[in-house]
Amino acid sequence: METKAGDPGAFAHFDLARVPSPAFVVDEAAVRRNLEILADIRTLSGARVLLALKAFSMWSLAPLIDQYLDGFCASGLWEAKLASEHFTGSISTYSPAYKADDLVEIAPLSEHVIFNNPTQIERWKREAGQGLDNCDIGLRLNPEIALGETPKYDPSQRHSRLGFPVSQLQADHFNAISGIHFHNLCEQNFDALEQTWVKIEPLIAPYFDQLEWINLGGGHHITRDDYDREALVQFLSDLRAKSGCEIYLEPGEAVALDAGILVGEILDVFDNDMPIGITDLSATCHMPDVIEAPYRPAMLGEASDGDAIRLGGPSCLAGDIIGDYRLPEPAHIGQRIAFLDQAHYSMVKTNTFNGVPLPSIWLWNSETDDLRCVKQFDWTEFRDRLS
Repeated sequence: METKAGDPGAFAHFDLARVPSPAFVVDEAAVRRNLEILADIRTLSGARVLLALKAFSMWSLAPLIDQYLDGFCASGLWEAKLASEHFTGSISTYSPAYKADDLVEIAPLSEHVIFNNPTQIERWKREAGQGLDNCDIGLRLNPEIALGETPKYDPSQRHSRLGFPVSQLQADHFNAISGIHFHNLCEQNFDALEQTWVKIEPLIAPYFDQLEWINLGGGHHITRDDYDREALVQFLSDLRAKSGCEIYLEPGEAVALDAGILVGEILDVFDNDMPIGITDLSATCHMPDVIEAPYRPAMLGEASDGDAIRLGGPSCLAGDIIGDYRLPEPAHIGQRIAFLDQAHYSMVKTNTFNGVPLPSIWLWNSETDDLRCVKQFDWTEFRDRLS
């Protein structure tokens, strides 16, 4: 995948030596700007906007986020509990499948509980009984239109496990639900949403009067400069009018887009037919999408020419390679580097494979220059998750 990171913004002037290495640094002012855009979409269109916690769960920013958004979408019990304990607003929970004990706790926390297929709904209404009486039941649909850049990240990939195939919808499926949900996008513009809706609308429109809400999921890169926000507002307004339903969006990345960097340090430099740099940043531990997607994260201040150096992490995994880069200055031990657009997904996916330390988390305000550490990890994070 190609990174969608924009320019470095205020991070171009941030002194990387101000934080220990490795460290995430999130710009509160950049998050606020993203939230203002999302709130504007909400005001102009009448749609409700939820933060997808799977992408950005930085609850130390809850007071800021709560000012702008309607609530949160969770992927299971732990995210629902996080939303309930640290944020305000409604909670919408979707998981491809639920455990009974989890659903007992999820239901009272959630305004909407969304299921993966009609059979699940029948089963849990029968087994959970009154536990689901106080929340709306939704059905996730698979639009069956693949629009993603990378097939394995596409919810409409062949044999997808996510959502009920829209081609299998029947009239009686609408009797058990209050709303429908689909998530078909990944870092995409309005055109992908429009194409998805063109596929779905004819199959849903006859049942608008049985639905209370329609959730358009996430993957909308609304806060990116080239996103067609005017078209989105018109689409959402028109959809509310003709469906009579409450319309929801669940952006995740859009909340934290271009709002954070991951700072690291070069630990060693040597030659193996090209310069090799070992860093205290690990692709597998700190930026798993570099390997999973895969993609090459943008580097702060990368030079446009010169010799490239291959940067990789300190783990024993041979594939722990971040990428090949032209550094802003000649490579040397102790050199600080940073990768752009790391606030979303990277922070929530970190792990301690090989005992690699977790990056600390810092909150910076580029407008006031206030900088504070909100989370520092030590080796007990590694110890305590093991037995």
